[in-house]
Amino acid sequence: MFLFGNKSKMPDPSAALPGRDQAIPTAERSLINNQPLKPPYPEGSEIAEFALGCFWGEEKLYWQQPGVIVTSVGYEGGYTPNPTYEEVCTGKTGHTETVRVVFDPSRISYEQLLKLFWEAHDPTQGMRQGNDVGTQYRSVIFTHSDAQTKTAEASRRMFQDELTKAGYGEIQTEIRPAGEFYFAEDYHQQYLVKVPNGYCPIHSTGVKLEGPIVAMEQV
Repeated sequence: MFLFGNKSKMPDPSAALPGRDQAIPTAERSLINNQPLKPPYPEGSEIAEFALGCFWGEEKLYWQQPGVIVTSVGYEGGYTPNPTYEEVCTGKTGHTETVRVVFDPSRISYEQLLKLFWEAHDPTQGMRQGNDVGTQYRSVIFTHSDAQTKTAEASRRMFQDELTKAGYGEIQTEIRPAGEFYFAEDYHQQYLVKVPNGYCPIHSTGVKLEGPIVAMEQV
């Protein structure tokens, strides 16, 4: 990824780039297993979406997991419809670089996906991961159900405890209902298959999320 100046403040919705009515072209199938990137997905599958920095390496993290049916990358959490990568890099769309994970919950749990999320990046950094600075690199969990939201919130509390013990500050990760996921351009999909030695930063804190994640019921 490239730096385009300090884009570490969310744009006002009225000042966001206008985007376009039509989706930008992208790949139809995964280079990993030839599964379709877009729905409909297999019966019984679920969707999880995470933003945790540069989406190239993060997608690879998830496609390697048994039980993951297909992964893709896109833009989410902002204001601009059907943005291009170049537009997202301006900081004027409000979107994050997001990984969509379609998974079989009988083979891999949402809790396991959350554990990978927390342990793969530093959620205390705000609008950045390492040298990647800007709103597109902020940490977000986009949830697709109330159950996902409760589990994600429980995992955040648990990981905060572990980070505090290790001397880190407050988690900045947003947990919010998923909005429109705009698929990124073809060349971003499974990028590290196309460019095996491509940019793939590691921003892990080394802190582990230990124990089962138990969501608290609302009283």
